[in-house]
Amino acid sequence: MKVQSQRFVSRLTRDTLALVLAGGRGSRLKDLTAWRAKPAVPFGGKFRIIDFPLANCINSGIRRISVLTQYKAHSLIQHVQKGWGFLRGEFNEFVEIWPAQQRVDTSWYAGTADAVYQNLDIIREHDPEYILILAGDHIYKMDYGEMIAYHVDSNADMTVACLEVDLEAAKSFGVMACDQTGQVYEFQEKPARPSPMPEKSDIALASMGVYVFNASFLYEQLVRDADMSKSNHDFGQDIIPHIIGRYRVMAFPYRDTQTDTQAYWRDVGTVDAYWAANLELIGVTPELNLYDQDWPIWTYQEQLPPAKFVFDDDDRRGMAVDSMVSGGCIISGALIKHSLLFSNVEVDSYTVIEDSVVLPDAHVGKNCHIKRAILDKGCQIPDGMVIGQNLEDDARRFHVSPGGVVLVTSDMLGAPRRRAR
Repeated sequence: MKVQSQRFVSRLTRDTLALVLAGGRGSRLKDLTAWRAKPAVPFGGKFRIIDFPLANCINSGIRRISVLTQYKAHSLIQHVQKGWGFLRGEFNEFVEIWPAQQRVDTSWYAGTADAVYQNLDIIREHDPEYILILAGDHIYKMDYGEMIAYHVDSNADMTVACLEVDLEAAKSFGVMACDQTGQVYEFQEKPARPSPMPEKSDIALASMGVYVFNASFLYEQLVRDADMSKSNHDFGQDIIPHIIGRYRVMAFPYRDTQTDTQAYWRDVGTVDAYWAANLELIGVTPELNLYDQDWPIWTYQEQLPPAKFVFDDDDRRGMAVDSMVSGGCIISGALIKHSLLFSNVEVDSYTVIEDSVVLPDAHVGKNCHIKRAILDKGCQIPDGMVIGQNLEDDARRFHVSPGGVVLVTSDMLGAPRRRAR
């Protein structure tokens, strides 16, 4: 990639419209997405998953952003309205929410490409030069300006961000093959037998679901695809395979610019992956640095008092070790070990929580022992409950993941369902 001035990159980002696809259910997260879309799932102690692609846009200088929603979007819409309304419309800056509206058909979004196609009239009104398409459900930090500059320098019609994954994981991705110039000549969506990279027999080159299009080119491809009766109207299944070999599609390697190694990226799409990615943040030097002042992650959070730890008796000491504890929490004579607590969590005396993720507004009673668990928002754990020690017993009441993580929700505890989460 050529070295470009900051002014050159800022002009490109100014002329870019970002579309965040946030309508997916995320069914592999089981009951965590029973009442919320996957991008609205809390992550990292105070954030939601959607905050990461949105923050990437702002930090990259892209300030025209639209969030496309569909599945159970109420809490997602509330969060975006409360936390991302600081841009100034008079400067043509915005984070807009585009719910599924049946603008061109009587059906809901049939696929990722159809979601964009059904909003084509709005996109054209914004008149962007480039369109950046993002998945709203991945955790990572990325300067999209570098990718857009690479796209322009390469004279590409479309550019796909890619990362290296092992062959087993590649079965869940779009897998690409490129020539020495970076041009993509082959693309397979979720192949049963992924093709390895030529120089790495156990590694495949996978699409991140991050795309840059020349706007006029994208319009043409969406209209063509909409007219195809047998299409799934999906970028990975239909749009990209069609244009490979016909147009110039480039691969943009997602690398850490300082170390030239694979940069941090997580698909928290399963219960085990979600649990592990949250607990990674507790480490001394985690790959994802939430304390990075040069690349802040914005979010909406209530004004809350500091976390409080009370009682200092030998058998009842409020303390947390190797843990992250958010504002509004009260640890009352309980022990928190290697766990992550979101805001407004209360834990009562003589309770021990280990290797667990506790979402906002949960309350854990006295004499409980919680281990390798995820407690969903608002869970009220009664006194004396033990979770995570007998998985066979847990499976009768809760969801136990293949990795042995116990997911507990208010519904499972018999509490009334809460729709807005």
